[in-house]
Amino acid sequence: MGATARAQDAANPPALWGAPSVDGGKCCASLAEVRDNIDRIDRQIVALMAERGKYVSEAGRFKADPAAVSAPARVESIIAKVKGLAREDGLAEDVAERSYRAMIAAFEDYERAEWTRRNAAAPAK
Repeated sequence: MGATARAQDAANPPALWGAPSVDGGKCCASLAEVRDNIDRIDRQIVALMAERGKYVSEAGRFKADPAAVSAPARVESIIAKVKGLAREDGLAEDVAERSYRAMIAAFEDYERAEWTRRNAAAPAK
């Protein structure tokens, strides 16, 4: 077996347990197919995050100063909602919560930086 074939086999090892369960058992016959689907979903997630980021920037227009960016009660409301959605969709609540807390923290940093940048460029009133 040549180096290329060994590398391809390493990238597509046989399943070690179970049967395909995603899409009613239609997917996935190989690790490469799993990864292709994860990559497809990642593109969708990033597009949605970009859209979310535009609204985060928009929210800054309504805040008097960068300290107003942090809204702990709003964060907890979002987390509660997301955990409920995770339960409904079969996602581990902990994964949803940790992912959202990290995303919200990153967007808060982004919103503060945007607020500062926009207000530094704004003409004095």
